[in-house]
Amino acid sequence: MRQIQAVDFVLVELTLYLDTHPDDENALKQFNQYSAYSRQVKQVFEGKYGPLMQFGVSNNPGPRWDWGSGPWPWQV
Repeated sequence: MRQIQAVDFVLVELTLYLDTHPDDENALKQFNQYSAYSRQVKQVFEGKYGPLMQFGVSNNPGPRWDWGSGPWPWQV
């Protein structure tokens, strides 16, 4: 669980950084690597102890951070 918390902390920090530096390809690469690692450690944890949450985590495959460019939930 500590490993999951540490990886998710890194993802939160990278998310905040990418919100202000959307063209930083190195940071986006790190985000995608940590996102994949987060899924991996959560899968191992869930195999032993059961589900952690009811929704998934997705990568941002493009060369630019675009999480905030789509419609917000209240705009759909």
